Amino acid sequence: MKDMAGDIALSRRLLEQFLAVVREGHFGRAAELLGMSQPPLSQSIQRLERMLGVRLLDRGPGGARPTAAGRVFAADAQRLLDLQTAAVARARRVADGVEGDVRVGYVSLLSHLYLPALLRTAAEELPGLRIQLQHGSSGAVADLVRTGALDLGFLRDPARISTDLVSTVVAVERIEAAVPRGHHLAGAGGIELARLRDEDFAMPDPTALPVLAEQVHLACHRAGFTPRGVVLADDLSGLLSYVVAGLCVSLLPEGARHLAAEDAAFLPLRGDTGDLRTTVQAVRRPDADPAVTRLLEAVARLRSRPA
Repeated sequence: MKDMAGDIALSRRLLEQFLAVVREGHFGRAAELLGMSQPPLSQSIQRLERMLGVRLLDRGPGGARPTAAGRVFAADAQRLLDLQTAAVARARRVADGVEGDVRVGYVSLLSHLYLPALLRTAAEELPGLRIQLQHGSSGAVADLVRTGALDLGFLRDPARISTDLVSTVVAVERIEAAVPRGHHLAGAGGIELARLRDEDFAMPDPTALPVLAEQVHLACHRAGFTPRGVVLADDLSGLLSYVVAGLCVSLLPEGARHLAAEDAAFLPLRGDTGDLRTTVQAVRRPDADPAVTRLLEAVARLRSRPA
């Protein structure tokens, strides 16, 4: 603290001593409470009064009472100590990763499939965290995490993870055939991929979804055909939209079935192409804040819960 007379150093200990005298109304009782003798306590309060240039206490045979200035100063001193205590506690909570802001990026469909559960879990287990969400492509989200504009990113099958990022698989999904609800195969329990050889396909854009695009092309090649009548989409929502519109079939992660249960049928793949998988990965910087680690631990606990 600083006034026109110069610098005034008000230590926490000095403020606590003054407040003890105000509360007890007696130097002797306050000194006993503080674990010190009375003369040093009296000297400390006198030094405080000299520093402030005001009389804080009226002293008498019956004890000590705060003056008008002393009452105001006592209230402000208590608020100052409370703020200091809160500041220290908050700094420790942030350092422990249980309080603060976490900027999270994500790609299409993950907002419906995983983010609600993540947000609920964070609210229950880490109520001090404030999560800010930002949507983008896999490449954009990864770049924002790498540059520090985002703290954490959830991507689907990222093609290449920068060596300066740490990646963790948080979910694995089968890739299934998605057909319009009125399609003649919609009621099948599962199909060989070759049964779609004569269908028009909605395909993942290889620039935006390189891993999924490669998987789909290789699977169709193994099934003995090249997809025909191809339309491209740069995210899974677009692919699903073509299917729901009744224009195409597609190969999509099984989780997408929950978004179009009334308008599309998802069919497990059988045979040599039935082992297609897609992963959801979390990416972060190696020096990420502790809050990011706490959030990923909450994600891991969420995955381990029984269905």
